[in-house]
Amino acid sequence: MQATIPKALSIEDYLKQEEKADVKSEYINGKIIPMAGGTVNHNQIAVNITTELNYAFKKQDYRVYMGDVRLWIPEKNIFTYPDIMVINGDPIYYENRKDTILNPILIIEVLSPSTENYDKEGKFSAYRTIQGFSEYMLLSQTKIYGEKFTKTDEKTWLFQEFHQEDQAIQVQLENISLQFDDIYSSSHTCEIQK
Repeated sequence: MQATIPKALSIEDYLKQEEKADVKSEYINGKIIPMAGGTVNHNQIAVNITTELNYAFKKQDYRVYMGDVRLWIPEKNIFTYPDIMVINGDPIYYENRKDTILNPILIIEVLSPSTENYDKEGKFSAYRTIQGFSEYMLLSQTKIYGEKFTKTDEKTWLFQEFHQEDQAIQVQLENISLQFDDIYSSSHTCEIQK
């Protein structure tokens, strides 16, 4: 008996399925990957970052999206849901869909043990194909730790590492600082570290 290879799902079918789904899924070259549910820590850290960015960008031409806005990466044939995205100016929508954008300049992921390697390698490789994308941050939800990649020219990214509670991550956009004590405020990360 010969095994059958599952047929790749079309983009149209994925988007229709996603509209009705109770759980979000990523689309990677026709394959559907259900997204794991988040933890309280993951959510609190993402909310804290989004709050800080919204306040910092209050009177500027930046928009901050969290979790439910989908990203289309055409060069990699991927739909995904970054934890936090920032765009400058107006969003560029995929096929005029108000739930899917194409133009983030900053993406922030809160790392989960199950997705950490994919966020660091696979997603970052895909994100780098996005025109105008220039800054990527990864923050742990289990310890006070962050990584930042900043595009310095066409094929070069500067890497920085952060691991102390009194540190701040400098956001290239408008020279904003995200303080770790604000990012990790109200999370249980400090308890996890002990």
